[in-house]
Amino acid sequence: TSIDFLMATQVAELKSIEFRKGSRTTAQDLAMAEAVVTEKLEDYLAIETILDLPPHPDQFGELRNKDVETFEEAEALAVQLRELWRLGLDPIPSMSRLLEDKGIRVIEADLPEKVDGLACDVELMRDQGKTEVVVVSRNTGIERKRFNLAHELAHRVIVSVGPNIDKERAMHRFGGAFLVPADHLREAVGRHRTGVTYHEIRRLKQFYGVSAAAMLMRLKDLKILPTGAVEYAFRTYAKTWRHREPDPIEFNQGLGAFERPSRFKNLVWRALGDELISPVRVSQFLKRPLKNVEQEIRGPQSG
Repeated sequence: TSIDFLMATQVAELKSIEFRKGSRTTAQDLAMAEAVVTEKLEDYLAIETILDLPPHPDQFGELRNKDVETFEEAEALAVQLRELWRLGLDPIPSMSRLLEDKGIRVIEADLPEKVDGLACDVELMRDQGKTEVVVVSRNTGIERKRFNLAHELAHRVIVSVGPNIDKERAMHRFGGAFLVPADHLREAVGRHRTGVTYHEIRRLKQFYGVSAAAMLMRLKDLKILPTGAVEYAFRTYAKTWRHREPDPIEFNQGLGAFERPSRFKNLVWRALGDELISPVRVSQFLKRPLKNVEQEIRGPQSG
C-alpha cells in the first residue's frame, strides 16, 4: 500500500468540541483553531496508520462516564483514578505524557492567541468510527496547560453532574484533586491554617505545577484556609492572579521541561527507523528543515 494512500484524508468532522478560550475569542479564531487541529490530527492518524498500530486498550475501567452529585464525589473520582493508575501522591512530572501513556492523543499546536486548547470527538472517514483528541496551545503557560489537561481528563471520567452543582466547577474540582492530592497537601502545609504567605504559595505552585490562583482555591476546597481568607486574597494581593500568573514556571525549567507531548514525534522517528517513510516525510510531519532531519539521522560527526 502506498504512503500517499495511507496519508489520505481520515478526519470527517470534529464533534462535541470543548474550547478552553478567553471571553473575547471570535468565531474566526475558533474556525482557525479547528483548521489547525484538523491538519495536525491528519498527520497523527497517518503515522499511526503507517505503523499499523493496534487500538490502545482502555485505561479507565469502571471509572469512565460517571455521574456525580457533589464536588466531594468529583474529588473522590480523582483519588480513585490515581489509585487505578498507581500514581501515588507525588506531583505528576508531565500531564501531557501521562495522558499519552493512557491512550489519549495530545497535540500541541500554534492556536490563535485567545484559545488555550480544546478537546473533541473525531468522526473518521470511510466508516472507521470515532476517536478523540486533546489539543493544547504551544504558547499557553505551563500552569494553565497542566490544569487544562487535568480538566479534559475529568471530562473522560465525569459525564454528568447533579442539579445542585455546576459541571465545569466539578471538572475543576477533579482537576485540582488530581494535580494536588489532598493528603499530600495537608502533609505539606497542615490541616488548618488561618493564613498563608506568598512565599508558600509560590513554593507550592512550583512544586505541584499549578497556578497561584488554583493553589488558593485548592486550599479553600480542602478547608485548609477559611473561605473568607481566600476571598480576601482575591480582592487584594491576588486580584490579578486569574489573568496574570505571578512567577510563572519557565518552559525549560522544573516541571516545564517535561510538559510537552512526545508520542507523535517518537512515532515519526520510529517509522523512519523502520524505513516506512523517507527523511522528506519526516521533515513534512515535524515541520523541520530537511537539513536538520538529516543531521539527526547522521548524529555527531567525528574528525
